[in-house]
Amino acid sequence: MPSSRSRRLPLFAAILAVIAAGVGVRLLPLGLPKEIVKYAGSVLWGAMVYGLVAFVRPAAATGRLVLVALIVAMLVELFRLVHTPALDAFRLTLAGQLLLGRIFSPWNILAYAVGIGSAAAFDAATRRR
Repeated sequence: MPSSRSRRLPLFAAILAVIAAGVGVRLLPLGLPKEIVKYAGSVLWGAMVYGLVAFVRPAAATGRLVLVALIVAMLVELFRLVHTPALDAFRLTLAGQLLLGRIFSPWNILAYAVGIGSAAAFDAATRRR
């Protein structure tokens, strides 16, 4: 198994690639149906959360990383139910939309889980090499 230090660089590169793909899907005029744009972005956001958790704890077992990433993603989604004027104003900005989103949806949790599971499967496969 690679050391924690040697895992961080590929994880960082993967996080950047996922962020670029997510921003591209959401912002570039690719002609995709809006449902694909929305949920592809959410799947990629879930993959990014897994990558960030793995980056912070590179030696942790994949199952533990999945659990923490799912908890973080669900908490962020539930946080959308909290409304204050400042928070709602931030959610109207591009950064707010990309980081927090605006509207609670249980379907997003499913999309995040797909992204987290996909990222975890890829991570586990690359760890075995």
